Amino acid sequence: MIKTIWTIIRTCNAPAGAKLNTLTRWLLIVRPCVMSMTATSVLIGALLAWDRGHIHVGYTLLVLIGLLLAHAVNNMANDLIDSKEGVDTADYPRASYAPHPILDKLTTEKGLLRAIIVANLVDVLIALYLTWVRGWPVLAFALAGAFLSLGYVAPPFSFKRRGLGELVALIVWGPLMIGGTYYVLAGSIDARIWLASLPYGLMVAIVLLGKHLDKYDVDKAKGIRTLPVLLGFERARKLTMGLMVFMYVLVILLVWVDALPPWTLLVFLSLPRLRTVLRMYQQPKPKEPPPDWPVWPLWYVAIAMWLNRLVGGLFILGLLLQLIWPL
Repeated sequence: MIKTIWTIIRTCNAPAGAKLNTLTRWLLIVRPCVMSMTATSVLIGALLAWDRGHIHVGYTLLVLIGLLLAHAVNNMANDLIDSKEGVDTADYPRASYAPHPILDKLTTEKGLLRAIIVANLVDVLIALYLTWVRGWPVLAFALAGAFLSLGYVAPPFSFKRRGLGELVALIVWGPLMIGGTYYVLAGSIDARIWLASLPYGLMVAIVLLGKHLDKYDVDKAKGIRTLPVLLGFERARKLTMGLMVFMYVLVILLVWVDALPPWTLLVFLSLPRLRTVLRMYQQPKPKEPPPDWPVWPLWYVAIAMWLNRLVGGLFILGLLLQLIWPL
């Protein structure tokens, strides 16, 4: 069972032939393999606050639980809405790279809706408590995040279909998650924290852009106007590579203006991986999956996520070192 859980957390897929129980089935439904991005944003916000002396482990854990639940709700809601609107079908990539809650009969539409309601109720309780102890801006952060997350696929906004999905990801995983976590711990927020939230928010947007590159052909055929569909595949691919490089430039600029500590320059240790990622982006997607590639037919997003995890880990390491040896 431990192997099954770890495989699901790492790849959003169960090992071949694994027997599912209630826990592993719901892990598949909420897709934990992408939740490392949410945990990273929370840790960045917390460490920025801790560096300024605002340490509160209890609040940090509540924010982490609340945002992981919110991410799970977002994943489930996306699957439910896309299934109802006929986007998620057996021939759509979503049904291929990981089990789909409804198409693969992991649960029913009613079961998925019940889970969304329960998780949302827990999130509301956490948000109300933190608002009570830290002030109304906590509720503003929570409502803004809920609006953008639900509006990502839900009409009438459907940000994904308007080419705004990447901007939503940048805002949610950057200023809202990192800035919101910081505010809960510090009770205030300033311009330097808003700026400090941008590099990792950009890394999450890059992952989403890679996902939309992978879905380019089917999204175009279904009339889903993601950013790659609006720009064209080649322009979007080059934009993705350019944003990867720009993230490093942004870190330098933010260290220079004292929005980030010098230790965060440790992200440059990921340059060898960046070179590999850029080289892979410059080559055509293979026609067959490489050995042990668990999320096929996704390609570009998996490569971007590979870079994201290293950059996020080095960013956190830099902030931890700032606590131990301030520069």
